[in-house]
Amino acid sequence: MSISEIEFQAKTVEETGAASGIEGRSQWWLTWRRLRHDKMAMISMAVIIAMAIIAIAAPAFAALTGHAPNSVYPNQGLSASGAPVGPGQHGFLLGTDELGRDLFVRIVYGARVSLFVGIVTTMIGTAAGVSIGLITGYLGGWVDAVLARVIDSVLAFPYVVLALSLAVVLGPSLPVVIAVISFFSWAAISRVVRGQALSIKEKEYIEAARSLGAGPWRIMFIDMLPNLIAPVLVLATLSIPAAITFEATLDYLGLGVQPPTATWGNILAGAQSYYSVAWWYLVFPALALVITTIAFNLLGDGVRDAMDPRTERIFAAGQARRRRKKAARAGSGGPSTDPAAPSAPAA
Repeated sequence: MSISEIEFQAKTVEETGAASGIEGRSQWWLTWRRLRHDKMAMISMAVIIAMAIIAIAAPAFAALTGHAPNSVYPNQGLSASGAPVGPGQHGFLLGTDELGRDLFVRIVYGARVSLFVGIVTTMIGTAAGVSIGLITGYLGGWVDAVLARVIDSVLAFPYVVLALSLAVVLGPSLPVVIAVISFFSWAAISRVVRGQALSIKEKEYIEAARSLGAGPWRIMFIDMLPNLIAPVLVLATLSIPAAITFEATLDYLGLGVQPPTATWGNILAGAQSYYSVAWWYLVFPALALVITTIAFNLLGDGVRDAMDPRTERIFAAGQARRRRKKAARAGSGGPSTDPAAPSAPAA
């Protein structure tokens, strides 16, 4: 080992604080350390945060442009032939729709509906799925048999038929959309939690808690639930883009939020008759929907990889490669590159 390599290793130990002792790190710290080195996941997180900020600041964008989301501007927003104007014309950043409304403002307001539906339905579905999955997996017996068949029935039921039925009976609205998506989102989470609960309830610490007199509800939600947070968090992250797409599909079919309230789904529904003369009317809301769903999916994949302990070896190997590259750069710029300096003796 050369002197330059020894100096580099000593510097590395000093910088990491290893000389001061071993520091305990939680599972969440390790997960974040792996996640922040995933460039695609961090870019996706930045996109999601930016989309959330834009959605929250939708009224500010409307005030800045001077165009309300439902206001019609026939003089500036429509051409002489009555067609929508293109991006950048007459102060409309992304053009207008068939009524002369500002497409940019409507897309920004549509982001509020999509993110709200995605987050709320995921929270409801996750809470219901975790509760039912824990009860099914832990209690077993006839409870497991009945609830497992209910889960299979929900997964096999055509969601569009239920949405159409509720829209006819109750009328299409945002609560109907949330109810339909929540009803179909809990079953997949419940099935995964049930499988994990069947395995966890056989562990020694569960037997110890049962022998000490702990009741089933305490065991399920105090002892077992913390060990299910990782897979549940991954499932919840991946459920949000599915809920957003589901909501856009219902709106597109006329079963969800109705105009003039702006959503990405009903904007796309209105664009289907004008895409040949106004490409921006179709492209920009579709692009917003695609970017948001891809960002959530990539972040979910990153969270899943970061929470998998088996990726620690991959992460450690990457760190080792970076250290070797840094050592090679340090060695190439070290004293050995100076012709006047004596060569470093071998260890």
